[in-house]
Amino acid sequence: MNRVILIKYGELTTKKGNRNFFINTLFKNLKKKLVGFSVNISKDRARMYIEFEDREFAEIKNIIDKIFGIHMYHIAYIVSSSLEEIKKNILEIVKKESFSTFKVETKRCDKNFDIHSQEMNKILGGMILKNMANVSVDVHNPELFIHVEIREKNTYIYFNGFKGSGGYPVGSQARGMLMLSGGIDSPVAGYLAMKRGISLDAVYFEAIPHTSLNARQKVIDLTKKLVKYCDSINLHIVNFTPIQEAIYKNCRGDYCITIMRRMMYRIMEKIVNMHKGYVIINGESIGQVASQTLTSMKVINQVTNIPVIRPVACLDKLEIIDIARKIDTYDISILPFEDCCTVFVPKHPIINPKLEVALAEENKFNYEEMIDTCLRELNTIKVSDTNEFEDLL
Repeated sequence: MNRVILIKYGELTTKKGNRNFFINTLFKNLKKKLVGFSVNISKDRARMYIEFEDREFAEIKNIIDKIFGIHMYHIAYIVSSSLEEIKKNILEIVKKESFSTFKVETKRCDKNFDIHSQEMNKILGGMILKNMANVSVDVHNPELFIHVEIREKNTYIYFNGFKGSGGYPVGSQARGMLMLSGGIDSPVAGYLAMKRGISLDAVYFEAIPHTSLNARQKVIDLTKKLVKYCDSINLHIVNFTPIQEAIYKNCRGDYCITIMRRMMYRIMEKIVNMHKGYVIINGESIGQVASQTLTSMKVINQVTNIPVIRPVACLDKLEIIDIARKIDTYDISILPFEDCCTVFVPKHPIINPKLEVALAEENKFNYEEMIDTCLRELNTIKVSDTNEFEDLL
């Protein structure tokens, strides 16, 4: 009996006129990730089906688990949509399972099928009770949930399934630029942005020799973890050393972090425009550090009109860490290699900066020329699952 991986769209089904766009985006993402596997993928407005080889299922499952836009998926047996074929095959299928309680739920998608869903539940449930010893029906908490989907040509029989990652397929929204440091929060922010369908580029600000090549490798490794959820990510590496040194040479110590973040946002706005992005994304969490108070955010944000998305803004640190562990970025993020946001942190950074003071302080040096130099020297690499970057280290 043939089997397929049956994919349920979940949130995509809330779409109306543009539903096909979301489904087609998911279809393309799956095809890209499953290149090299012996699969055949087909789709309709309700379901997606992947024909597969049993020997490859574990690897395929690992990939599907990281594809956004999938609510649930099941291993489904395919039988012809006739009562006799369904009855004949369901016993053979169910006898392979170990259970003591069960429930049958029929979904009659083909309304031309003569028997209604509730009647099919009774017919199939009664047949299982009659032909299998020591089993009973439990409609509230069954050990085995038997799903029967009757469609025009085929009927799909499947059991308890696997939970997908949910969200929207990556690429169903426009491009965003992630401010990716080596810390815990920004990779989680990137993951959550992709879950809403946003295609990502990443931007890393480094300040060699004050930051190390190990810190750059951390960011590359974090990007490779995020690539598991999409096709590839362009990582833009900004040489921030001259600007950072100028800030700490010319500006008040307590305002240095505020000025630094304002410079980063100016650079981010230009990179967004250069690469046809729509938003800036970062890992700021309200109140976590001095630059993330609401007062600081307002002063820092003043330099750009590009929307700034902060996916972890209202999560506490433990919630962020839980997600970081789930997506396998935590152990990389805690490696002891500082980025430019932490290497020059003043003893007493300002918590409630004033805009007029920030403007006066940053006007003590010619930052516009330095920003232009940063953009001319921007180093961009394309990160995928397989490529290596020894030549950059």
